[in-house]
Amino acid sequence: MYKEQQLARIVILTNMLDVGKWPVFALLPPEELRLIRQACVFGSAANEALYVTVNDEVFALGTNCSGCLGLGDLQSTIEPRRIDVLCGKKIVSLSYGTGPHLAIATADGEVFAWGHNGYSQLGNGTTNHGLTPALVSTNLLNKKVTEVACGSHHTIALTADGEVFAWGYNNSGQVGSGSTANQPTPRRVSSCLQNKVVVNIACGQLCSMAVLDNGEIYGWGYNCNGQLGLGNNGNQQTPCRIAALQGVNVVQVACGYAHTLAMTDEGSVYAWGANSYGQLGTGNKSNQALPTLINTDKERMVEVAACHTSHTSAAKTQSGQVFMWGQCRGQAVASPHLTHFSNTDDVFGCFATPSVTWRLLSVDGDDYLTVAQSLKKEFDSPEISDLKFLVDGKCIHVHKALLKIRCEHFRTLLNEMDEDSIEVHQFSYLVYRAFLEYLYTDTINLPPEDAIGLLDLATFYREARLKRLCQETIKRGISEDNAITLLSAAVKYEAQDLEEFCFKFCVNHLTAVTQTQAFTGMDHDLLKNFINKASRYGAFKN
Repeated sequence: MYKEQQLARIVILTNMLDVGKWPVFALLPPEELRLIRQACVFGSAANEALYVTVNDEVFALGTNCSGCLGLGDLQSTIEPRRIDVLCGKKIVSLSYGTGPHLAIATADGEVFAWGHNGYSQLGNGTTNHGLTPALVSTNLLNKKVTEVACGSHHTIALTADGEVFAWGYNNSGQVGSGSTANQPTPRRVSSCLQNKVVVNIACGQLCSMAVLDNGEIYGWGYNCNGQLGLGNNGNQQTPCRIAALQGVNVVQVACGYAHTLAMTDEGSVYAWGANSYGQLGTGNKSNQALPTLINTDKERMVEVAACHTSHTSAAKTQSGQVFMWGQCRGQAVASPHLTHFSNTDDVFGCFATPSVTWRLLSVDGDDYLTVAQSLKKEFDSPEISDLKFLVDGKCIHVHKALLKIRCEHFRTLLNEMDEDSIEVHQFSYLVYRAFLEYLYTDTINLPPEDAIGLLDLATFYREARLKRLCQETIKRGISEDNAITLLSAAVKYEAQDLEEFCFKFCVNHLTAVTQTQAFTGMDHDLLKNFINKASRYGAFKN
């Protein structure tokens, strides 16, 4: 019991990031900086900021243009002032416009907006500036909003049901209503998005983008630089699918001032739109009206970043490297450039003009650990563990209470026995350690080939979520060299979604895949089924 009490002795505070790269925070005392858990820097000169503390109090400071600090007046402030109406609201998404105006989504699914409102971008039916955050209620009261995005003077919101609502400035069709009349209150963007599920949204200055759950991507609004990726320069008043990305599964979109980045489930990055600063990363400064695959030296990307206030682009690789390109402190960097940063946020803090944040920051204080961080720290630590597993002659130290809570297999096993040591022979040390670490962290950290063994374990222990994570890891790590090996594993462990993914990858890279050693040694039945299915897929047509 004592050890279980020790395990439960956790400080529930928040993970943070260094905000020191943003000068607007320079005058805050260290004790205040340590309390910050979320932050956003915005404004024409990155001279306005909002932040949330560990106590879920919300503060703002800066020049307060158009009342964008939400303090109820137009007074600038060099010292933080509390925004009472937002305290305790638990912000999950935040975005800002050029006016600026701000919009947030809360954990309860509510939307609040304030600041510049000359084009009804606050969604309240008026054009009066909003000096304090106000609930955006029209057509959203029974909706749970999970994400908001702002263009220069328009706002869009994504609901948990995959619907998109838009309002505000509409001179180029960026609200998606089928006209160019400004939209004073939230209106559902339907047309081609009717009966479809949107999972990600973004806004350029005068355009809007949406990614669907099936990997399709749609754009609407201003298109004179080709930022909608449609192959032309005509504005669009309703959503249009980017047909050039047919067969590509997009999972994230990010918009710059007049350019767009999209990341696929294979970790590839496509770019299109304006390119006068090299922000497309194509090695030149020519605009592109169609999506162009960016050369990232075969690095698999897990995140792309851009902000509608700048011409800067960034991306993060699976291994944690961060690349940047475009307008970087006045220089035009036309190809992805490797940085020393550990996250894409720092690219915008150090090199974007203005140096605003491209998303809501999560801020890290050295003195505090979240529940998740505390558990991760205690994994395989002999100091307070009460159980050890012996695998391949090596020890892994764990806590019975946590294993019972997290895994039905261990709940049954440990209730029937009272041992302090258990030997495991069925799985390797690497795989079993990854499994136990997953129970502490909810994540897995294995290369795709080793994730196959973990997939086997997840299937054996009937751990459905772990099985899905293994499949995602394998998907992200697939290559021409290992595709057949991963396909074989997917078939063996009856992971149908993964099998289909690996099969399509093999077909799309057929020449290279068939020249690998794994293909040469492929199981006869699997080879036969692969050829038959590939034939039906049209892989062998001239």
